[in-house]
Amino acid sequence: MASHSGAAEASENARSATLERCLIVLRDAKHDSEQFAALLLVTKAVKAGDIDSRTRRRIFDAVGFTFPNRLLASREPPAGCPEHVFQALGLTLLACFCTDPELAGHSQILNKIPTFNNILASPSDPDDGSRSSMIDDVYQCLGAVLATPRGPKELVSQGTVSALCQAYLNRSYGCDRALELLVGLLAIAETKCWQRATPDLMAVLSRLSEEFHRAEDMTKFQLCDVLPHFVSPSLLLTRNQQSSASLCNLYRGLVSILSSKLSQSQRDPALKLAACLTQACGSEWIPAERAGSKFLALLVNLACVEVRLSLEELDPADVDEKQEVVTACYSLIELGILECMREEKPRLREAQKLQLVRIMEEAFGAVIHYLRQVGEQKLRDPFIFASVRILSAWLAEETSSLKQEICDLLPFLIHYAKTLFQEEDKARSLSQHAAELSSPQGSLWPRDALRFLLPGLCHLTAEDGPREILISVGAPALLCQYFLHQWELLASDPHAAALPDSTEISLQTSCGIFLNLVVTAPELVRRDKCFSSLMDVLLKSLPALLLQKDRLVLAANIATLGLMMARILGSSPALQGTPPAQDFFEAAICFLSQAHVARVDLASQGSAVAVSPAYEEAWADLRELWFLGMQAFASCVPLFPWLPPAVLRSRWLDDLLRLLGQAAPSSVDLELVTALQGVLLELARASQQCRDAIALQQGRELANLYGMAALEQCLCEQ
Repeated sequence: MASHSGAAEASENARSATLERCLIVLRDAKHDSEQFAALLLVTKAVKAGDIDSRTRRRIFDAVGFTFPNRLLASREPPAGCPEHVFQALGLTLLACFCTDPELAGHSQILNKIPTFNNILASPSDPDDGSRSSMIDDVYQCLGAVLATPRGPKELVSQGTVSALCQAYLNRSYGCDRALELLVGLLAIAETKCWQRATPDLMAVLSRLSEEFHRAEDMTKFQLCDVLPHFVSPSLLLTRNQQSSASLCNLYRGLVSILSSKLSQSQRDPALKLAACLTQACGSEWIPAERAGSKFLALLVNLACVEVRLSLEELDPADVDEKQEVVTACYSLIELGILECMREEKPRLREAQKLQLVRIMEEAFGAVIHYLRQVGEQKLRDPFIFASVRILSAWLAEETSSLKQEICDLLPFLIHYAKTLFQEEDKARSLSQHAAELSSPQGSLWPRDALRFLLPGLCHLTAEDGPREILISVGAPALLCQYFLHQWELLASDPHAAALPDSTEISLQTSCGIFLNLVVTAPELVRRDKCFSSLMDVLLKSLPALLLQKDRLVLAANIATLGLMMARILGSSPALQGTPPAQDFFEAAICFLSQAHVARVDLASQGSAVAVSPAYEEAWADLRELWFLGMQAFASCVPLFPWLPPAVLRSRWLDDLLRLLGQAAPSSVDLELVTALQGVLLELARASQQCRDAIALQQGRELANLYGMAALEQCLCEQ
């Protein structure tokens, strides 16, 4: 053993001495031939074993980038030398330099990326040792560049993604390294990679998915870890024969795995791949026929079982090791929720839906059980956010099950959402985020838990028990703050077409929650100051919002909520004929008055009342709000003496009576007649001028014609 150790030490000393002499020659050489000879020995020493950072730096100080650049540019090798000898030497030096992270990010390395790409793209003979050595050096350089801050961007912009794809597809020497680098690039810059090299990446995915489908050994499970990096929304955007075949192969491969008895180490990567496909393609990767329906049910079932096993049976500390696969299962469960709710072209039979709802209910019981154990120190854990998000998706659709468990968890959910919101609020300053507020990126923050909770809260605030809990833990004040924040985002640039839909949807859903509170807890609205602040925002926001025709549904929500709140806050100074109050009611009149028009009825050849073209497309979302708004407006008329004159100035009264005069009474349904009578009656009672205006337009006759008995009696008493 001692003699072996001594021999190794002697060999190392000899190599160091040789390297030292070569470095001196490189430094002092007067001719290229001397430098070339010394360089051959240096590269031989470099390849013979690792060199320390000090020696590497000495080599760089001796030759810099100038000499490797000359070698790479040289095309005529010395007599008797291999064709690529100069390139090979230059690449060996660059590979040596790239082991230093500082040098790997140097512009002289980055500008060699096209050279590296060309070498990978050139045909190679696997028996050509020098050529293989060059490719090894190229992969070492590319790997080092990838690890630098600027590297990924430079590699993508200079075409390395396509070069690596071709190297893998051609089964060139080192193709496994090409695949490793592709995985690394996609992990860092997925979107940019797909933008620059969609056809090439689709070709790689096609090859990998085919291997995945056909493999019958451990390769199948290994590919489960690789494939998620190549699954992109581009699969649906570029739907063609190739992408369809890839999805089909992925589906078949996963059916083969998940229909078998597996160990946890084999099942987990498969579930993560299925989740990745679901995030990219929804359920489109699963065939719609019976076999696909059966697999979809199996997939959701497996995900629910995994969630229960992980969150119910493990200690909270042990759950940390399972977070990645449980988060993947959350995506599959969310798919299950969507498919169970789907009515048009359902993929699941009713019996399957009922079974899955029961299984998902058990999984959500486990999620609730886990969240109830979460301490303050774990509130910033992304897995907690993922758990709250999936529970929110369930609450948005199903609040009848696990009712008591959900009620018990509500204080935690509000505390959690409030903590994240307040932390973000502190971090957000006007100076830092002024630009972001007018951009899509400024509308969301990574942990906006309230955005996901809103639909569930809309259901829960309509129920007595959950509503009382939410009020007791301060949810209304938090929701008001959140609404004001979301409105600031929208108002900062009202013409920003790129603003995410989630901002507008969040505002609409918040209005739904507030409407529930206004109807069921009016005393809360009167006493809680947050609603006065909300009223101020509503008064100022509606006039500008109505000008944006593409946001009519949001305008309807704000108009109706403002009118409903005005009935309760009638004594508020803000509503006593102030300019904001007058502007709001003028805008509300505009919204209410433009909903219906007289239209020729082809069947009767007469006129009929119909929804106006501007409202027709969104009427399913507007209808209930419009009727509620009419009822609230009528209730506001006796509260604000300045309101009837505003109605007269707007000409709404004249237009409404003219509409009734033009249409056939049979074309106006009872609900609409009741809504119109409510407004006309309150105006007639509150204002002599309004009564006169109604009388001038044959109001008494119209009231009799349409069966508006209360209005007719009021006008007769005049």
